[in-house]
Amino acid sequence: MDSQRRLNRIKLLHTAIWVFFNVVIFYMLYAALTNRLDAWLWTGYALVVTEGIVLVVFRMACPLTILARKYSASGRDNFDIYLPEWLARYTKIIYTTIVVLILIITVYQLMLI
Repeated sequence: MDSQRRLNRIKLLHTAIWVFFNVVIFYMLYAALTNRLDAWLWTGYALVVTEGIVLVVFRMACPLTILARKYSASGRDNFDIYLPEWLARYTKIIYTTIVVLILIITVYQLMLI
């Protein structure tokens, strides 16, 4: 299999994981806002924490980005994922902010119990 085909498969997988985490995070936001502190919310927290640990272990880089580097010399922020470059550049900042907001709302909801 040639390098471009491998890179495309990595990009597709990376994009699918990104979409999955969007579903998880936006469910978490919905759950926190509606005081639905259910098992899915806590599972979402576990997934987000796990993702954070993976990023820390890999020095704030996704393992798929590291793998994709073998097949591309591109300096673009979206060389390894099918996202607009601006979104790929700021994804960690955007989603960390949203997760912190979810955490604040969850803590507030728990204090009301």
